[in-house]
Order: sequence, then structure tokens, then C-alpha cells
Amino acid sequence: MKRHGRAHRDTAGFTLIEALAATVLMGMILAALATVTAQWLPNWDRGFARVQRTELLDLALERMIADLAAAEFVSPNRKTTQPLFEGAELSVTFVRSAFGPNARGGLEIVRIAETADRLGPALVRSRAAFTPLATSSDQLHFADPVVLMRAPYRATFSYAGADRVWKGTWLDAKELPSAIRVIIRDAATASVLPISTVALVHSQLPAECASSKEGRRCGKGTRKDAAGAQSDATPKNGNPSGSQ
Repeated sequence: MKRHGRAHRDTAGFTLIEALAATVLMGMILAALATVTAQWLPNWDRGFARVQRTELLDLALERMIADLAAAEFVSPNRKTTQPLFEGAELSVTFVRSAFGPNARGGLEIVRIAETADRLGPALVRSRAAFTPLATSSDQLHFADPVVLMRAPYRATFSYAGADRVWKGTWLDAKELPSAIRVIIRDAATASVLPISTVALVHSQLPAECASSKEGRRCGKGTRKDAAGAQSDATPKNGNPSGSQ
């Protein structure tokens, strides 16, 4: 009986030295894991944040392109035939058909402009109900602001007409621009990003131009007058005046 009890005490459990060695080894493993995690986690966070910013930038650019392409030729009132459109380097204001889950139909005035808040510069989209009495965007009350873009990105606009020449502003024009270029830059380096694109405006002339009765307003009077002048200069016998 004594031999059996003594053998049981020699083989049961861990000794104090073995427990200490296991504890030290576990501590070394945890320290190594903590070191690797501390080096890898910040890089993972930066990569995830970069991907997230790129996705948000892509969504914002798609929203801007859809808005700009839907700009319509609408005069602010009956006293002027020029469209309500104000284009600058850091902002653009135009009229488009209202859309969205809370839209009541009709027309709305959209302004996409760079503003500043406590977080820095931001590109904000706001809108206002279209009223024929409005003569300038300064008299309008814009609401429902939505931040489209923040640092480190910055957007600038340029405009081109039928001559395909890019301009930094588009003010007091008789027609809408045919294309609006949206240039996306890195705010830190000011370098142009490849995601920059161009929005093609679907309509540059008033709706009544579709009836072909508003010749001079729709840019059709010059060709008609030239054809009339040519017919007047041609005699009835088919020979030009002055010819034998």
C-alpha cells in the first residue's frame, strides 16, 4: 500500500517548475502576437479606409454626373429667355426634374458647391423648389444639404459649348453647356485623379425648339436667312445674277 501511494504522488499533476515554464512560454507567444498585430492592424485600417473613401467617391461622382446630365433649359422668369444656369469653378447651379422618394414632381433647382465646416472643405448638394419669380440663385432658399465629397478629394468644374472649348465659368449664356467636366484632385498634392470624367448635358435648348417654330431662338434663323438670301440672288432662269 505504501509503494502504490508513493508512486501515485510522483506521477500526478505538474510540478511548479513546469507550470512556471508553461506560463513564461505563453507570455512569449502572446507578446509576439501583440507585436505582429500592432504592426499589421494600422496598415489594415488604412487600407480599409482608403477602399471605403474610393467607393464613396465613386458614388458621389455618379450622383453628380446624373444630376448634371439631367439639367434642363428653364428660364428663371418670363422676362428673360436665358436658362437658369450658373457655372463656376467650385460650384454649379441648374434646374432639373425633381426625383427621389420624397420628390413631389415638377422642377427643382440644384446647387452643387464647395463649402467649409468644422471638418474642412466639403462638396455639398442642396436643392430648392423652382419658382418662376426667382431671378438669381442668391434669392433662393436651398435645403436638404447632402455632403458628396470631403478631403482628401476636391472637385472643380469646367464647361464647354458647341465649340468644344473648355471654360472655367458659364454665366449669362443663351444656352446650356453641351458638356461639363468634373476634375477630381488630391487636396494634398493637387494632382488630377484618373476618376475625373465628363457629363454630357442631354438638352441645351428650350423645349419649344422641338416644334421647329422658334427659328432664331433655337439657332435656326441664320441658316434659313442664308438660304433665302441665296434664292433672292438667283434669277428665275436658274443662272446667278450677272452671269450670261
